[in-house]
Amino acid sequence: MSGKAADAASRLGLAAGDIVGELGYDDDVDMDLRAGIEAVIGSEILDGDADEVFDAVLVWWRAGDGDLADELVDAITLLADDGIIILITPRAGLDGFVGAGDIDEAADTAGLGQATSGIPFGSWRTVKLTRARSSGKSRR
Repeated sequence: MSGKAADAASRLGLAAGDIVGELGYDDDVDMDLRAGIEAVIGSEILDGDADEVFDAVLVWWRAGDGDLADELVDAITLLADDGIIILITPRAGLDGFVGAGDIDEAADTAGLGQATSGIPFGSWRTVKLTRARSSGKSRR
């Protein structure tokens, strides 16, 4: 794990003690970024199927994975009221790239707004999304 990965996790608003879930994990995810997130939160990233209310959900998404708005709505159901979604997509020019317009449209449909624009990390770009209006689970 690099200091750059931990810095990226901190810039996205993650902190020690946060409970983080994950959707869209596959063999192409950036393991250094995942390790940086785990170092910052002080625990493992959990599968989205875990019986937890998450402070943040990582959504690894590639063009062709399906309907991004549906995936974001699914991620919202896993979040605490003040939770965030970190959308992680391939950078421009790479297979699976998702354009900013597509992200904006899907986020708007899901009732989310962008808190950060695409922060690059390796071959991926991260976008922090937050609820545009309050809905969801309360934290335990």
